[in-house]
Amino acid sequence: MSYTAPLKDMLFNIEHLARIDQIAQIPGFEDAGLETAQAVLEECGKLNTEVIAPLNWEGDKNPSFHHSGNQVTTTPGFKEAYKQFTEGGWQSLQHPAEFGGQGLPKTIGAACGEMLNSANMSFALCPMLTDGAIEALLTAGSDDMKAKYLEKLISGEWTGTMNLTEPQAGSDLAAVRTRAEPQPDGTYKVFGTKIYITYGEHDMAENIIHLVLARVQGAPEGVKGISLFVVPKFMVNADGSLGERNDVHCVSIEHKMGIKASPTAVLQYGDHGGAIGFLVGEENRGLEYMFIMMNAARYAVGVQGISIAERAYQHAVQYARDRVQSRPVDGSLPAAGPIIHHPDVRRMLMTMRAYTEGCRSLASVAAAAYDAAHHHPDAEVRKQNQSFYEFMVPLVKGYSTEMSLEVTSLGVQVHGGMGFIEETGCAQYYRDAKILTIYEGTTAIQANDLVGRKTSRDGGQTAKALADQVAQTEAQLVASGNADALAMARRLKAAREAFVDVVNFVAGNTKAKPNDVFAGSVPYLMLTGNLMAGWQMGRALLVALTPEAQAQDAAFMASKVTTARFYADHILSKVPGIRDSIVEGAGSVTELALDAF
Repeated sequence: MSYTAPLKDMLFNIEHLARIDQIAQIPGFEDAGLETAQAVLEECGKLNTEVIAPLNWEGDKNPSFHHSGNQVTTTPGFKEAYKQFTEGGWQSLQHPAEFGGQGLPKTIGAACGEMLNSANMSFALCPMLTDGAIEALLTAGSDDMKAKYLEKLISGEWTGTMNLTEPQAGSDLAAVRTRAEPQPDGTYKVFGTKIYITYGEHDMAENIIHLVLARVQGAPEGVKGISLFVVPKFMVNADGSLGERNDVHCVSIEHKMGIKASPTAVLQYGDHGGAIGFLVGEENRGLEYMFIMMNAARYAVGVQGISIAERAYQHAVQYARDRVQSRPVDGSLPAAGPIIHHPDVRRMLMTMRAYTEGCRSLASVAAAAYDAAHHHPDAEVRKQNQSFYEFMVPLVKGYSTEMSLEVTSLGVQVHGGMGFIEETGCAQYYRDAKILTIYEGTTAIQANDLVGRKTSRDGGQTAKALADQVAQTEAQLVASGNADALAMARRLKAAREAFVDVVNFVAGNTKAKPNDVFAGSVPYLMLTGNLMAGWQMGRALLVALTPEAQAQDAAFMASKVTTARFYADHILSKVPGIRDSIVEGAGSVTELALDAF
């Protein structure tokens, strides 16, 4: 069950699709070109292959453990691996240098995130949540807060959490009841219960900085009255040393279907007089700040989908090479041979590969847009990239995670009966993948975002501008005259036209017929994700056909062309059918009488 980082594919995307040469021209990123990317990725690959990946199955068999005294002990080996992770500077990779970070672009950081999650998703959740806390404090924290917490979070000495959910408040944050009482010294006392808190208690770091949504007394009802607080596990003294234990305690951890080694805590605030909290930014703007964390985390969860798909694919390929069963249908072997010779097994492996590469290319291009949106000196370039990135986030999150369920399921299928047996390890990927379509906003919530904020709000203009860019790639594919490129162009054109039909339907009916639009909201997200990943595969195909690329690595480029062609023929070809179900099939979703269910 070993893992090898797919460095060639990652670097291909970073060089040719994300255009790292352009990112390296942005002030502050001058040293972050292709050479740096390659050096960082190779080093990251080593750590994940050698240290973190071997702990993955161990974590499934021996999950984090909660025992008396509110203590949580993580899986054997996690604490030592986390020490190596932080000492190597991996937590600090893409955070600002002024707080001890390395200031590398997200384009490089996201690839490292994929490797970490492929190696061990349960382990990777701890740094991922810390990243979110850092983002929120960088954006909304006071200078004093930044000075107090950021350096230790960025080094990984301390970890961070986000506390949104309560027993009665899941996706509906208007129902949050945790309360904060202002104190004369400017602090607040926080009381309440938070559930599903990833790494809410553990033994890998000396302090945990909780970011907590709560209502100040007298605040307006609903989402308008929610504030954000920093509630450290241990109080931090003026000199930066740790003081007394705060009044926040882990009362239990959940027993889960997957990601078992990641402790998912129930945290109780204020059982012994009130947990001391510090207001982040202004009162009643908590949700706005928390969305900064959420957006960072949503992208990261999409990357988790890609990473678990990659791990499942590698595992399935290895099994298909080793497992001998039945003579091939074309008689190409004299007797029974490895199952990788069977066309249907090849179909499953190609599906896994094409989905994974398509979503990886989409995430890489989105990361590059994030870098330009945040750091480019030209305001207009920043604005265009921000718009592109925001449109991509629900797709990276929604499409990549739904994709990972199909890929990890196929991974089990390739193994046949052995896939259903835990000791092969491929069932763990399937179980671990399921959470990805749920946490940080379910697929339906990503689809609501795509319909409401990203499509209807501007009458579909951003979406149609993207369609125009896809059309330009189609024209380049046709101009190349290559047979695979022409096939890709034909599929892209059909998918793009279907997409534009759906955009018109969504933009035209969201207000007048909301049920009709939202009945097809998740199919719309899947259609759009499919097209956007297919577009990147079309761009990749064009690069792979060039003489320069062929000279660089002919075998890799030939594989890229074949995989892109497979994506076009077998995945992109689904888009027109999804269009029909959205535009013409809304009524049948909602027409059945409720008592007939």
